[in-house]
Amino acid sequence: MKWSELSVHTTQEAVEPISNILHEAGASGVVIEDLADLMKERSTALGEIYQLDPTDYPEEGVVVKAYLPVNSFLGETVDAIKAGINNLLLYDIDLGRNHITISEVNEEEWATAWKKYYHPVKISEKFTIVPTWEIYEPVSSDELIIELDPGMAFGTGTHPTTVLCIQALERTVQKEDTIIDVGTGSGVLSIAAGLLGAKQIEAYDLDQVAVESAKLNVKLNKVQNVVNVSQKNLLDGVEGPVDLVVSNILAEIIVRFIDKAYDVLKDNGTFITSGIIQNKKQEVKEALINAGFVIEETMVMEDWVAFIAKKK
Repeated sequence: MKWSELSVHTTQEAVEPISNILHEAGASGVVIEDLADLMKERSTALGEIYQLDPTDYPEEGVVVKAYLPVNSFLGETVDAIKAGINNLLLYDIDLGRNHITISEVNEEEWATAWKKYYHPVKISEKFTIVPTWEIYEPVSSDELIIELDPGMAFGTGTHPTTVLCIQALERTVQKEDTIIDVGTGSGVLSIAAGLLGAKQIEAYDLDQVAVESAKLNVKLNKVQNVVNVSQKNLLDGVEGPVDLVVSNILAEIIVRFIDKAYDVLKDNGTFITSGIIQNKKQEVKEALINAGFVIEETMVMEDWVAFIAKKK
């Protein structure tokens, strides 16, 4: 089969929404080439392998690549992708250059080349993300391993917004907690909560492709006895009460359901929010305070922000 590589030159802020648009268009995975990755200090003490070629990266911004089968509908698919990306401007998302290119690749090259980007990565005190094809031996007895296959998931679990959420969960989740994961994507946050000892996690996503992906990852990590994945629009129809709500999605969407998150939480319950670019930080902060939350901690990684807020 012939495949087309579709590349979108954009900004860090637009990576996640564009990735979702590409998945919805039929891409089974994306490759993210971010110049900032070349600037990071890397450690091999925990078994990570980093062999990044500077020529694979743009001189500025971020390139998001996806692979689509060459068929009679390819033209319409590409047009729909372009329209979807341009519509992000309605949400005040900076698209940067927003330059889209298409090239043809051989199936054999596509099937293996993208794996060079993914290796075991320790993202917090306890958690290490491990691609399913890598052999990894835990460094310590209390290390928690999350296995993911980026080919079937909505991300690798190593994006700053996801890392912030997992670090916040690690500090917050108590044994026997009940949790809701809004916009679960790959299911990685629900998996982390399950491994931390939560009693019951409801994972919601509006996209049925994400729901199926999350279900597969939940089974892969053997937490299906405590994680239930289902299709739902944000917190519509959810009553609660639960101990914790976590959501790693766009700031513009977070502010739409902050009041509902407050309602479904128990008194002194926790709301963890991420996916917030720096220039949207104040907007989300004010919405949290106006809803009645007390912000206990603001976490920052690169250009991204996460809040840990309490219902008082």
